[in-house]
This record gives sequence, C-alpha cells and structure tokens, in this order.
Amino acid sequence: MSERVIPLVDQRSSSLPVTVPAQAIPATGLLGDALGRPLRDLRISVTDRCNFRCNYCMPKSIFDKDYPYLPHSALLSFEEITRVARVFAAHGVQKIRLTGGEPLLRKNIEILIEQLTALRTREGQPMEITLTTNGSLLERKARDLKSAGLRRVTVSLDGLDDAVFRAMNDVDFPVADVLRGIDAAREAGLGPVKVNMVVKRGTNEDQILPMARFFKGSGVVLRFIEYMDVGATNGWRMDEVLPGSEVVQRIHQALPLVQLEPAAPGETAERWGYADGSGEIGVISSVTQAFCRDCNRARLSTEGRLYLCLFATQGHDLKPLVRGGASDEDLASAIGALWQRRDDRYSELRASLPPDPGVGARRIEMSYIGG
Repeated sequence: MSERVIPLVDQRSSSLPVTVPAQAIPATGLLGDALGRPLRDLRISVTDRCNFRCNYCMPKSIFDKDYPYLPHSALLSFEEITRVARVFAAHGVQKIRLTGGEPLLRKNIEILIEQLTALRTREGQPMEITLTTNGSLLERKARDLKSAGLRRVTVSLDGLDDAVFRAMNDVDFPVADVLRGIDAAREAGLGPVKVNMVVKRGTNEDQILPMARFFKGSGVVLRFIEYMDVGATNGWRMDEVLPGSEVVQRIHQALPLVQLEPAAPGETAERWGYADGSGEIGVISSVTQAFCRDCNRARLSTEGRLYLCLFATQGHDLKPLVRGGASDEDLASAIGALWQRRDDRYSELRASLPPDPGVGARRIEMSYIGG
C-alpha cells in the first residue's frame, strides 16, 4: 500500500498550549471577544467516531477500516466534560449542544446528559441541552435521552429519496430508519425536532422540495445548510454550493413563504414561515451570507481542545489543565484569556483567502468538532 497523508491525523496532533494568565480573569458572565461577541453557546464533541461516511464530512477514502481513531483514554471523561462545561456556564454559556462524530455512539451518553442538566446558567436557569445526530440510533434511544434530561434533538438528513440518501451516507443506510428515529424523538418529547439538510449542488438539490413538502405541517423545523469548506478532505468547490437564497426561492415558488424574526441573538439560521401558518424552515448560509459578527459559539473537541471557530486551523489544549490539578478559577482564567483574544471571522474573509491554506494550516475537520 502506498504511503498517504491523512490531514485529520496531522491536525489532531497539533494544538496550542494553554496557560493560566498572571492576572486572573473572573467568570462574571460578561466575557467578550476582541470583536465584542459574548460567549453563549458551547458545542461539545463526545466522540470522533461515526457510522456514516458522508462524503462532505467523513469520506470513506480517508476514514476507512484502518483509520486510527482516538483511544478511549484520550477522550475527556463525562466528569471532565461536565467540569469544563460548568466553567463555561460561569462565563455566560446558556446552551450546550452535544455532537460527534455521531454522539449516540458514545457509550452511556445518558449519564453525561444527566450531569449536564444539573448545571445552571449565570441567571440560575437550567442549561439548554441539545444533541445533533444522524438519527441511526435514535429510534431505540429517544426515550432514554429524554428521561436523562435532553431538551431536544437535531437530526441530519440530506434527502428523502432512498437511493440519494444511501449514496450520500455511503454505508447503504436506509432513509426509513432515520424517519422512524425522528418520529420516536417527537413521541418522546424531544422537540421541536430540527432536521438539517446539507444541500450540495448536483448531488441532492432535487430533494429540496420533497423535503419541504414532507415536513410541512409536521411540527418539525427543516433547515437547509449550504455546503461548506470545512476541513480538507471533502474536496469542497464553490460551484457545488447552492446559495440559501436560491433554496428559499425554489420553495417559495411552490410553497409561499414569509420571513420571520430571529428567535435568539446569534442564531445561525434565517427563519422563513409558510404563508398558511403550517410551520417554518430555516436557511443557514455560512458561505454566501456570513454571520461571523454575531457568532457566540465555542467548540470543545472530544479530547479537550477548544476551537474558537468552525473553520479553525488549530485548537487550544485544555486537557493538561483539566488533568494537571488546575483549579476551576485557573481554568476560567485560561478560557477567558483565549476568548478575549478571539477575532475569528473566516466566513467574512473567505473570498479574500487562498482556497488551500497549506498542509501546515489545514482547517479542522467537521467530524472532529461536530459542526
């Protein structure tokens, strides 16, 4: 077998050390970055494994049977994750989203959810705990997830046509099983369920209207996501991006839409309601309509690295502090210092940047930090 370079392995082994600043940065809930953006949303990857091989995320050519996943000892434990999340809550985080890989592959994830639901925001309110999944295990786990305290789920589904869906997940997984998982989540009370469809021009754009018609009136919020240049393995090209505005136009011609106000500050999706009042859709246009100026999200990898942008090239390794005896105050100061220096706005600058930043600065893979 010829030698090959796997960008994700290089990226995982490269991170920036994190130090505790000489002057403490207390967790007051008022933390802002260099552009004045607050810290409100934490996305936590609980595993780097997934049972799908979607070509825009974990292509089979890279993530094959010989791919070296992280050993269990490298992953943050549930107690370590909860401790870090508690510090983030003190800094103002109000919402936690569990991601992967496929988060439902993490054994006993219900225990982690129970621990996280005990956290409180600065205002003393329960933390909003959500989870993004491919839906493959959702039918049998939905009730346990709800019992553990999970608020709601988002399911990734890129088409209703079984042949298209099987081709996109590249493991021949049937769409009917995902739909049963969505139904199970709704019945368990994990709602409103959101469904994310990544739209790739020339691949699944013919599924836009069938998806809209299928979920219209169901209570499920369908969101269309522009195909993004996350990582270095998906072969992204701009001509494969179908702009969100065109998605809205296609749906509006068949199913009239009216624009809705954002549900919360920093919301990534532009909201559109059906004119007859039978539900809504969302459009996430990170490529053509960047929303960096409102981004209030941080991302924690499964092995404890903090990423300040979905398109980051390096993470900040918190694990030595977490496992090295640092106090919560030290950890809060270190995180505070990182956030205060944050000036990331990749999507706004995309057009002026080279298409390939080079092997030494490849963007982190979406499957590693959960999107």
